[in-house]
Amino acid sequence: MEEIVNFLNGIIWSPALIYLCLAAGLFYSIQTRFVQVRLIREMWQLLLSGRKSEHGISSFQALAVSLSGRVGTGNIAGVAAAIGFGGPGAVFWMWVVAFLGASTAYIESTLAQIYKEVDNGQYRGGPAYYIEKITGQKWYAVLFALATITACGFLLPGIQSNSIGNAVELAFGPGEMIDTGLGLVSATKIATASGLVLLLGFIIFGGVKRIANFTQFVVPFMALAYIIIACVIIALHINELPGIFMMIVGDAFTPMAGVGAAIGWGVKRGVYSNEAGQGTGPHAAAAAEVEHPAQQGLVQAFSVYIDTLFVCSATAFVILITGAYNVHGVGESFLVQNVAADIAANSPAYTQMAVDKVLPGVGKPFIALALFFFSFTTILAYYYIAETNVAYIRRTLRSVDFTFFLKLALMFATFYGTIKTANLAWGLGDVGVGLMAWLNIVGLLIIFFMGRPALKALKDYESQRNENRPVYSFDPLKLGIKNALFWENKQKK
Repeated sequence: MEEIVNFLNGIIWSPALIYLCLAAGLFYSIQTRFVQVRLIREMWQLLLSGRKSEHGISSFQALAVSLSGRVGTGNIAGVAAAIGFGGPGAVFWMWVVAFLGASTAYIESTLAQIYKEVDNGQYRGGPAYYIEKITGQKWYAVLFALATITACGFLLPGIQSNSIGNAVELAFGPGEMIDTGLGLVSATKIATASGLVLLLGFIIFGGVKRIANFTQFVVPFMALAYIIIACVIIALHINELPGIFMMIVGDAFTPMAGVGAAIGWGVKRGVYSNEAGQGTGPHAAAAAEVEHPAQQGLVQAFSVYIDTLFVCSATAFVILITGAYNVHGVGESFLVQNVAADIAANSPAYTQMAVDKVLPGVGKPFIALALFFFSFTTILAYYYIAETNVAYIRRTLRSVDFTFFLKLALMFATFYGTIKTANLAWGLGDVGVGLMAWLNIVGLLIIFFMGRPALKALKDYESQRNENRPVYSFDPLKLGIKNALFWENKQKK
């Protein structure tokens, strides 16, 4: 099974996809005149404003839902894997993909707002919706929806739950080994998997607003707590920080693990972590209640900064400052070996060891707790994304509603992922991320040549902003944007 997954990843995550992610980010940065820099103050103001309605959630809640998808195991175990296989220079390429990806996040999230719909009393939208309405290629939209249901409903939850299980086992011990029929599994992992599934079922059967209410409290609290702990560790080693920064930048261009490894792992884990261009963030963006589509696009662009430049950087600095990492070479060899060879890079172990070095007895349980909340809220976000695409399939193909079966499948994938090996879980997740990234980025580039609606929305918003309007409005027909039926009806009312 693992060999098949690795073979698929070798095809999907070829250099073509890696450079396509970077090229798309650079292209849209130029087209938006680097909106991620020009309007960063506006992003912050919009983040703290906004409202919710009977049909939608507030901008902050939408940010929390999308951040719950972005801030997950990729920020803890994913950063460790990037360093472990790509060297310290991989962190630099994570920064690059975040900076450029913020413009891609603006584009895809604004498109989701422009072409959102009201479905059974709540807002729905995402790549499948805007691909169909802009290009008219329903088959491509259905293909993306099916890939997203597969990725978010079956392949990606296992990465999150696997990291939770590994972190809890490392923090509290494995306990008794039990034969499950799938091999020997520790009692700790089985108990963790069972608890995750029960809590997951309680929340996902409560609908999107329960998910939003849960994530808007948990995500900011845990992200802040995690960053505070990381800042304490960095402050205690502040003299080493300039050297660590120079090592990251220097290794990015003269990489110890090779140019391909540094860029490849940095981009792969960067896209997995901040999800810019992957096509997951737009689903939460479409659910927000805003005056103008560009507003939520800007908020979502800022979420990429929160994820990578804040949380991922905190993890990277802590690992590198404490030296709690290895860098894998060819085969079984190591280019750098600071810790035991049997400690997996595709796990939260490096981060737990790093925190534990500075705060003995605190690191392992704290990272286990942080991972639980980060990863669990990410699983919730995956469910919401998969459910949105099930709704799209239902209304497009007039098929039966299989949301109930999606919930059961997600709960099974979560349980299964918790007890399986880290390499298999990450491999399956990479397949899911890669498929979505290919379909979404190609779709975004095609859309650019078919009317540029997100760029028109940005120009319109900035024009109204410069006029200091107290209330913004969006008239798609006036801008030459077709099929934005929600906003057309809003203008009529």
